[in-house]
Amino acid sequence: MIWSSPVQQFNITNLETLPQMHLEITADMGENKWNCRDRDPLATCAMAQICFSLNAFLTKDGPFLMVGDSDGNIHTFTIPELRDISEVHAFQHSIDILHCSPDKKWVFSCGIHQHIFSKVECLLRPSEHSTPLYFTLPFASCNRGCWTPRRKNGITLMYRRGLKSHSSYTKTAHQIASFLLPVHIDSPNWMGVSDGSIIVVESGPYLFLFTINGLMLERCEGHQSIISNIWVVHTIVCHCFQHLIYFISICR
Repeated sequence: MIWSSPVQQFNITNLETLPQMHLEITADMGENKWNCRDRDPLATCAMAQICFSLNAFLTKDGPFLMVGDSDGNIHTFTIPELRDISEVHAFQHSIDILHCSPDKKWVFSCGIHQHIFSKVECLLRPSEHSTPLYFTLPFASCNRGCWTPRRKNGITLMYRRGLKSHSSYTKTAHQIASFLLPVHIDSPNWMGVSDGSIIVVESGPYLFLFTINGLMLERCEGHQSIISNIWVVHTIVCHCFQHLIYFISICR
């Protein structure tokens, strides 16, 4: 074991890392930031609402942390001070998914609620007293979403069938591909996208690799328990279940 934090007073509900700075951010009833070396947190921040999602990222202006709360607000904090520098009200419900785009210009946010559409908001600083630029994606009941590596401003969504809307929206978003998951893949909880536009989903103890057009490339077997999480970094899939972590190389 490399490092562990002290036992916390409350259960940890969210965790985010910033590997470039050897930092880890956790959320419970408050919010702590650790440097993965010392036992005491570098900073703490008490929030008025419950934290539902975290996303830490580096920009040319420094590192920042975005937090989605139970009231539908997106907070932006400086790192390492955890100083709240902005708050945008995005939804009337909790923000369950929050991801900054690779170019650090947009943020994808959504809640796992039926008939609620996902949003993409501009991170570029608006002029004083202006309304932040955003557009709505016409897909409701989204249960996973992520930015697509090496595809400029590309987003991959996983949503329940039958809840797509054809409403118009001002900022243009073009759908480039879509497919239905096979019937034997039952409501995946985790999804990732590799640099080669390969989509990875889990179903119980299995991993499935698809092209963006729905061609199944591989089914990974051999696990005895349900997969509890997936991380995709370039062409490497990291997934875990129980107390084990697996690394898989994606090759086409």
